[in-house]
Amino acid sequence: MCRVPSIGVITHAAVVPHPPLLVPELVPGMVDATAAVRTACVAAARRLAEVAGHWLAIGADACPGRMRPPARGTFAGYGVDVPVTLSRSAPAELTDLPLPALVAAWLRERAGAESVEVELLAVNAGAAGDADRDRLVDRLAAVDGATDPVGLLVLGDGANRHGPRAPGGEDDRAPGFDRAVGAALGTADTAALLALDPELAAELGAGGRVPWQVLAALAAPGRWRARLLYSAAPFGVGYHVAVWERR
Repeated sequence: MCRVPSIGVITHAAVVPHPPLLVPELVPGMVDATAAVRTACVAAARRLAEVAGHWLAIGADACPGRMRPPARGTFAGYGVDVPVTLSRSAPAELTDLPLPALVAAWLRERAGAESVEVELLAVNAGAAGDADRDRLVDRLAAVDGATDPVGLLVLGDGANRHGPRAPGGEDDRAPGFDRAVGAALGTADTAALLALDPELAAELGAGGRVPWQVLAALAAPGRWRARLLYSAAPFGVGYHVAVWERR
């Protein structure tokens, strides 16, 4: 179970998925089909930028690590050279940014935020990954009392096993899992997020479990107002978009 600290500087959070299909240039034949999730993600990011120009992004990836601004990356590995930056001023040379960091940078640009720092934890790494999650939560809790607002951008996909054409193959448990995740994100139910089963999440290919639990651990001490902007699995993968605001 994830430890629950107290934190005061983060008062707003945006929860988004991070598929390449959010970037229109990468899906020229599916721009309309992907518009709903894209619009929701940009709306959540813009809401975050209204209250905080500097963001901390939390995600999970096979290549964990910390990416600090300034840095420049590209979606070229996903078919089209779409450059993005972690801050408004970035170096000319490219950095090999993982997908969640690329999407965080892309959303920063769409929303007009000043900068985003990205923390990526290991995706579905079992007990070792959860220990890293707890250490990150403890470190973030240490900023309690800071005065500058920081927006929390939480990047994570749901189960990738919705339907027979899903990337991970069909699993009848996927719809129930993502219904529960969507309900928890839409009501700021931190207890439900903290209770997500790591083994089930791994079996369903839900890489968002750890980032969602970081959000829940940081938010648990307070009272939050949540709004679910999108929750569906249009391409066999669960995508959830929500905004949280401390009351």
